Amino acid sequence: MRAGAPRPRARSAARDAIAALRRLEAIRFEFGGAIASERRGLLVRLARTTLNGAAQVLRLHEAMLFARAHPDDPACLRVVERALRAFERRRDVARFRASLAGSGVAGTDLPFRFFAPTALRLARAWPGRLAIDWDEWDDPARLEELLPLLAADAEMPGLDEWDLGLRGWLRRMTGGRIADGAFVARRLATRIADPFVFEKAFDGIDAPFVLCGGRGGPSRTLERWPGAPVAFQRGALRRARPDLRAELARPPLAVTPVSRRDGEQLVALARDAMVTRRRDLDVFAYASADDVRLVECGEGLQFACLGAIPDRRLLLESVYGFLTLRNGVPTGYVLTSALFGSAEIAYNVFETFRGGEAGAVYGRVLAMTAHLFGTDSFVVTPYQLGGAGNDEGLESGAWWFYRKFGFAPRARAARALMRREEARMRRNPAHRSSRATLARLAEENVYWHAGRARSDVLGLLPLPNVGLAAMDLLAKRFGADDARGAGACELEAVRRLGHGPERAWSRDERRAFTRWAPLVLALPGLERWPARERRALLAVIRAKGGVRESEFVRRFDAHVRLRAAVAHLARSTRVG
Repeated sequence: MRAGAPRPRARSAARDAIAALRRLEAIRFEFGGAIASERRGLLVRLARTTLNGAAQVLRLHEAMLFARAHPDDPACLRVVERALRAFERRRDVARFRASLAGSGVAGTDLPFRFFAPTALRLARAWPGRLAIDWDEWDDPARLEELLPLLAADAEMPGLDEWDLGLRGWLRRMTGGRIADGAFVARRLATRIADPFVFEKAFDGIDAPFVLCGGRGGPSRTLERWPGAPVAFQRGALRRARPDLRAELARPPLAVTPVSRRDGEQLVALARDAMVTRRRDLDVFAYASADDVRLVECGEGLQFACLGAIPDRRLLLESVYGFLTLRNGVPTGYVLTSALFGSAEIAYNVFETFRGGEAGAVYGRVLAMTAHLFGTDSFVVTPYQLGGAGNDEGLESGAWWFYRKFGFAPRARAARALMRREEARMRRNPAHRSSRATLARLAEENVYWHAGRARSDVLGLLPLPNVGLAAMDLLAKRFGADDARGAGACELEAVRRLGHGPERAWSRDERRAFTRWAPLVLALPGLERWPARERRALLAVIRAKGGVRESEFVRRFDAHVRLRAAVAHLARSTRVG
C-alpha cells in the first residue's frame, strides 16, 4: 500500500458516510412511518461520523437544520437538537474551520461588510472578535483620512509627527485589548454623536470585517426562538400553490404583542439570522423592541413582526420586517411597506428551506399583511422578480412564482410579453422563458388585487414627489435657514389644523409632528376641511410617532380626505 494512502476500512467508512448523508438529503421532504425511524437512525449515525470535506460538513449541517424545523416526532427532535448542540465540537468542523467561514456554522468566522448599526452592535457584544479583514480591503484610504477623528487629543502629537501606517496606528491605539474593527466602530460612534452622520461616515469607509468564531455569538446552528410550540410533521409538506383570495379570508390564528424582554430577544434573533447569512436589513437593525408581535399561523408556522424605532421610520409608508419561524427555527424573512390599502412585499426563503412550502407560506404572508394593515392590493418590485441585478432571482424563475399566483404587470409592453410567453406555454407545456425574456419581464412591478384593480397604490402613486413638494415649500419660504423654518412650519401647522401636540404626547410623537409640519402646509385645501377631519389628521400624525406604526397605516387609510390630498400632491408635483 502506498504510504499516506487511506486504508481500505477508512475508504469504506467514508463511502458509507456519504451514502448516509445522501439518503438523509433524499428523504428530507418525506415524513411519517418508517421514514421517521430511518431519519432518526441516519441522524444518530452521522452525528458520530467524521466527514472528509467542508462541503459534506455543511450539507450535514443544513440537513440537520431542516430536520429541526420539521421534526417527525419527539424522538427525532431530541436527536437533532443533541446533534446541533454538539456540532461546534465536531472534529471535522475544527479541521475545516477556515473553509467553513461565512457558513454560519457555530464556531466559524463570519466575514462581511457589516453596515454601521450591525457593526456597532457586534463591536459592543464581542469587542475581541470583530476584526478588519485586511486581505479583502482594496482601499483603506477612507479610514486613514478619519484617523485623526479616532485619536484622543493627547495622542495627536505622535500622530502628527510619525507615520506608522494605518494598521500600525490601530495596533498601537488598541493596545491589543480590543479587535481593530470593534475599536473603529466604537470610537467613531463616540466621536460622532449624531447617529445619522455616524452611519454615513462609517458606511463610507466600506471596510470588510470578520466576526471571528468562538464560543457564543451568532450561529445558524443554534438560532432558535425558545418560546415556540413544536408541531410535529406527521404527513407531507404543503407544497401546492394556494388560492390567494381564500388565504386572505383566513386570518392568522392570533397576533400577540410580546413583552419588552421577549421583544428584545426576538429582535436579536432576527438580527443574528441576517448576520449568519451575511445580510443586513435596516428594519431589523433599527427594530423597536416595543413594537414586536408574534403572528401565529398554526402547524408550527409563526412570524415575528418587527417595527422600526420612530427615528428610523419613513415619512409616509410604514415598513415592517417579519422573521419567518418554523417550530422556532428562522427559515426566511419578509419585508413589507404599507400605505393606501396596499403593500409592497419582499419575500425571502433561506436557501436551506427552499423547495418546501414556499407557496403555502407566501399565502400566509399575504393574509397576515392584510390582517395587520388592512391591505387589499399587493405589489412585488423588480428586484424580487430577478431584476435590478438579482441574478439569483433570474436563475430561479422568480417572476413565474408570482405570476402563477395571479400577479401581473401594469406596463403595456410587459403585459404583451407576458401574454406571448403564456401563449407559447399553452402550445408547448415544456416551454421555459429564456433568461433574456425573464430579465425583460422583471423590469416592471407586478400587482395583485383582492378587489377591483386600483391605481392609488404603492408602486403606481409617485409618493417621492410628496417630498419634492415639501422641499419646494421650504426652499421658497426659508432657503437655508433650516432652524427658523422648522419652528415656523410647526406654528403654522398648528394654526391650520386648529390644534397641535398636547402635553400627553411623547417625544417621538412630537418629533413626528415636526417632520410632518411642512407636509401639512403643502396639503391642498386643508383650511376647508371640517374640524373633525383636521383633528383626525392630527391623530394620524401622532400615530406615526406612536409605539406601533401599523396604527398610522390604519388611521391614514381611514382618512379619505387625507388620502386624496396626498395622492393629488404626489401626482401634481413635477420632478423637473
